[in-house]
Amino acid sequence: MKLPFSASSSLFRTNKPRLSPYIFTLLAFIFFVVILYGEDFMCIFGQQFQLYQNPDDTIFSSIPQRVKRQQKLPYAVGKTEEGCDIFSGRWVWDNLTRPMYEESDCPYIQPQLTCQEHGRPDKEYRYWRWQPHGCDLPEFNASLMLETLRGKRMMFVGDSLNRGQYVSLVCLLHQLIPKDAKSMETFGSLTVFTAKEYNATIEFYWAPFLLESNSDDAVIHRVSDRVVRKGSINKHGRHWKGVDIIVFNTYLWWMTGLKMKILLGSFDDEAKEIVELSTEDAYRMGMKSMLRWVRLNMDPKNSRVFFTSMSPTHAKSIDWGGEEGGNCYNQTTMIDDPTYWGSDSRKSIMQVIGEVFSKSKVPITFLNITQLSSYRKDAHTSIYKKQWSPLTPEQLANPVSYADCVHWCLPGLQDTWNELLFAKLFYP
Repeated sequence: MKLPFSASSSLFRTNKPRLSPYIFTLLAFIFFVVILYGEDFMCIFGQQFQLYQNPDDTIFSSIPQRVKRQQKLPYAVGKTEEGCDIFSGRWVWDNLTRPMYEESDCPYIQPQLTCQEHGRPDKEYRYWRWQPHGCDLPEFNASLMLETLRGKRMMFVGDSLNRGQYVSLVCLLHQLIPKDAKSMETFGSLTVFTAKEYNATIEFYWAPFLLESNSDDAVIHRVSDRVVRKGSINKHGRHWKGVDIIVFNTYLWWMTGLKMKILLGSFDDEAKEIVELSTEDAYRMGMKSMLRWVRLNMDPKNSRVFFTSMSPTHAKSIDWGGEEGGNCYNQTTMIDDPTYWGSDSRKSIMQVIGEVFSKSKVPITFLNITQLSSYRKDAHTSIYKKQWSPLTPEQLANPVSYADCVHWCLPGLQDTWNELLFAKLFYP
């Protein structure tokens, strides 16, 4: 198999014109500002340049530089070697260290993600390891992770894709904990895995928009007419306070293909005032609310904040040169085009992220899983999962019609996401 590789001035002459004192004053002021704020300018404008010139490469690579200015980030035990971008690399076959656990050995995986249990015949998707160009990922160390979490709370906040990453991390850690010293409980939107001997919890909080919405019920949330309440992040955010490490994601639920409905008042109002915004403007509102909450509630000296970028879907096989009408169903090999990016629909949202985060000084570490996951059309749950409702004869006759090309089998791709999280937590 051919392995995919991640994609990862003018001079003016004059004839010595005489400059007025006002020009000298202006030039001196500009020089002072550039010296004083040069790094910020480079971060902001460099980010925008990368965003528009290289939409198929990581748009996030320059944003974390704000975080790196600190002498040492909380929980760091080392640092990634200079010039190493762990998000740029290739997938390599590894049947020695993969899979990192067995599906049957982790009782915490939801039946929507247990592909082998639900009859998936192939297993090759479990044996791929992400190899950055020119450097190596640090080996995932479950003992270090648990010791670091001793007496602390770690939380994933977002949608079902973030929940998949959460469950993956629990699966990577739980075998080091005696059976009677661990538990997992769900309280509405909050799921809590407790490592009792460590006095530590790893939690997941369901909030697909981060803001309050009509899709907030952790079980009954399949709402097509989605409404998000403006300025409402504290409705959920009060449950996040006191967390030491937090991992946010939000993307998929904003992508309705239509304008987003934004509630200006309260869901309890008898007469509700609703306006419609473009997806980009609505998402921008959500990102700004998240950053504001982080700034007011997370202490950068003692806590870490992560944001997981967009998880790609593989719903149209024509995107990667396949036959029209297909999707991830029956796909057992990954995409081998190193320039493959997928649908252009993500680019406008990426531009919003670049714009909002480049203007913020809130210390957030990005987990740029988008490009490396784009190659993995083979790693989705497809038809090998528990179905929410009985399938019709028509669906059974056409598996493409009900294949899940959004979520990922465990063990699998999302274990790599946690290897990247581990690397950025301990070796930023």
